[in-house]
Amino acid sequence: MEQKYLIRTFGCQMNEHDSERIGGLLLSDGMSPTNDAADARVIVLNTCAIRENADNKLYGNLGHLKPLKDRRPDLKIVVAGCLAQKDQGLIQRKAPWVDVVIGTHALPNLLELLRRAEIEGPQMDVREYTETFPSALPAARADDVRAWVSVAVGCDNACTFCIVPLVRGPQRSRSIGEILAEVQDLASRGVTEVTLLGQNVNTYGRDLTVPGSARRPLFARLLREVDGVTGIRRIRFTSPHPHDFTSDVIDAMAGCEHVCEHIHFPLQSGSDRVLRAMRRSYRRERYLEWLARIRSAIPGVAVSTDIIVGFPGETERDFEDTLDVVGRATFDSAYTFQYSPRPGTRAATMEDQVPKDVVQERFDRLLTLQERVSLERNRAQVGRTFEVLVEGEGKRDGSTQARTRTNRIVHLAAPLQRGTFADVRVTAASAHHLTGEVVSVQEALVV
Repeated sequence: MEQKYLIRTFGCQMNEHDSERIGGLLLSDGMSPTNDAADARVIVLNTCAIRENADNKLYGNLGHLKPLKDRRPDLKIVVAGCLAQKDQGLIQRKAPWVDVVIGTHALPNLLELLRRAEIEGPQMDVREYTETFPSALPAARADDVRAWVSVAVGCDNACTFCIVPLVRGPQRSRSIGEILAEVQDLASRGVTEVTLLGQNVNTYGRDLTVPGSARRPLFARLLREVDGVTGIRRIRFTSPHPHDFTSDVIDAMAGCEHVCEHIHFPLQSGSDRVLRAMRRSYRRERYLEWLARIRSAIPGVAVSTDIIVGFPGETERDFEDTLDVVGRATFDSAYTFQYSPRPGTRAATMEDQVPKDVVQERFDRLLTLQERVSLERNRAQVGRTFEVLVEGEGKRDGSTQARTRTNRIVHLAAPLQRGTFADVRVTAASAHHLTGEVVSVQEALVV
């Protein structure tokens, strides 16, 4: 009887990318995917360690799986990802029915760990070094039109709120040749949009020894190389660090035909005092200067950001500084977060943790401001015509969800095939999406 696997993914795009590799390994072992835990021979929880409730979410899921494991001892439960890397032996002490704990650097060993678990019992591999990039592993991709491409793993920054350096390690970049080979293979399979992934993507290559590079970032060069791959029509990347958004990267974005007019430009806070406490290597006015330079070089560029509310020691004046920057920056969208301490980060031990009710009140005010700004930015698109890539069915029968190059979601009444490029005229706007009508259909690449 065919054996099946189920993967539940929590967290960022890097985790989604890793889950595709986990699925690829299980497929290569003769298994097939399922959405029903009762049918699965292997269940993988690919975890995130960024949010405050990450631990609760993991142990809640494991608690729900225990009765299934009791009924079916042959079921193998795997915990992967950042919590596996961070918590190590704690997971199996709190949930001894877990068969495999596998960290972020050990994915290539998954099948071997599963085989050993059959014979020897629970297994754990949380090594500190990545010997094989996840991108080199087979992939079970959920989308045959768009694809994640990891260009580097780890991060060399030391932001006091971030656990990524602990669970992903220092930055290690893949060679440009390996990345291009993967992108070319994706294009040959019909993929038309790639997103280049890295914890700090625009320092890609700084750790490589490349003749003439003097250990400088190679991200601008990488963008130009990927731009030349036949069949790729859209290139995105995430996440950059404002400090490393250098002139050569801006010039490459402006000059490359297929690099989309959208950047994610994390602010985190509009207070210089808080930015120093976060160990962010810029200040508010410098950030706004960089943003103005980008918008001047790339007309029509859309900008999204990250903002943390309630960082330890944040005062009302600090928060008002953040509101001021948000008002001046006019972001198209923002991912807003309430600060939560993560064990292992410097911020978790800082004094002056902000009370929850204060954080919530500030968060609500920030959300109200950003919703208003996003609505204004989207209303400015009404009447304009854009190229969109159809992503799939909409929520209403016969409708379609598509996306512009500027990363705006557009709802269409026309039932277009996924993978279709079309020109649409925007007819209405909300804070989070646009509504449009089809002007012309360019081509359908997916049947």
